[in-house]
Amino acid sequence: MKRTYRGLAVAAFAFLAVATSAPAQIRVGVTLSTTGAAASLGIPARNAVTLLPRSIAGQAVEYIVLDDASDPVATVKNVRRFLTEDKVDVVVGSSTTPNSLAMIDVVAAAETPMISLASSVRIVEPMDAKRQWVFKVVHNDTLQMTTMVSHMAANGVSKVGLVSVNDAYGEGVISEFQKVAPARRLGVVAHERYARTDTTVLAQVLKVMAAQPDAVLVAAAGTPAALPAKGLRERGYKGKIYFTDGAVNEDFLRIGGSDVEGGFLPSGLFVVAKQLPDSNPSKAVALDFIRRHDAAFPPGTANHFSGHTWTVGLLLQKAVPLALAKGKPGSAEFRRGLRDGLEQTRELVTAQGVMNMSQADHVGYDQRASTMVTVERGTWKLGR
Repeated sequence: MKRTYRGLAVAAFAFLAVATSAPAQIRVGVTLSTTGAAASLGIPARNAVTLLPRSIAGQAVEYIVLDDASDPVATVKNVRRFLTEDKVDVVVGSSTTPNSLAMIDVVAAAETPMISLASSVRIVEPMDAKRQWVFKVVHNDTLQMTTMVSHMAANGVSKVGLVSVNDAYGEGVISEFQKVAPARRLGVVAHERYARTDTTVLAQVLKVMAAQPDAVLVAAAGTPAALPAKGLRERGYKGKIYFTDGAVNEDFLRIGGSDVEGGFLPSGLFVVAKQLPDSNPSKAVALDFIRRHDAAFPPGTANHFSGHTWTVGLLLQKAVPLALAKGKPGSAEFRRGLRDGLEQTRELVTAQGVMNMSQADHVGYDQRASTMVTVERGTWKLGR
């Protein structure tokens, strides 16, 4: 039965619904930032959703996808619709940390599992009665910052300047960086903030440069991460520039151009999958997804964010059979069984690393899932 959708981006996403002779039994509500400031994160994820499994354990799966326009208020509106009108069994999204944080109270009250596509550890920690319903497919900031500070220390960095976007993502990254930096004898000599929608960060750049750092860490997701790099290079900064895994997308490379050349960042394994040794278990999973993506979309457009979205399908394929033993799709028993099944994920090989979740860990990646990447000739290269 075909469904008619009203609201944000209705026509654009209608093709994602599964047309069958009967309504899909498992319903997945997906809210993504496919317009607005975080569109470079949401659009790749939306494309990847079209490749997720349409049948799991003999049950049809329907994906209902809405745009939240990079706005937490719109995100909450989408989630309420999923829960009250669409009666979904699980919610996926959103693309950014502020949007994902806004979803937690709503899904927890409805006792419906949520799988976030954003990165901040604050989405899943500290574990409490609400976050027991929340999972995440993106590496925690702590893991990525540990990889980053190790690289800084090994490359002669001791003084670090920070430039962060003034939202929950930026603050989360900086908080985790400051926790792990002292162990590597790294000191923060300046910290400036800017808004995601700013068009210049000249004042912030000048203040950071005045502190004479050995390296500058830009804590921002998506294309806004390129802005401080441009300002630094225009003002003659010659030191190292580090970014976060939130900047791993082609639009960042395109907009940043020569200003981000030589930049470093910690990342999951997907963006350098072809450069991984054959012994790495994630390589085969990543290449399989790339083949599927290349068959459906322009070759070479699968990226970090679509790779994370592919993990959602892998998780559901593990958790749904366990949930079906507890109840039928659409029931509270199935939703709780799905939550429990996600928590029982063990040795799941994804395109980004190997997952082992538990009651205390709703991400499941360890340090093996993180690697340093550098920007070289306008593309991503496995770091050395």
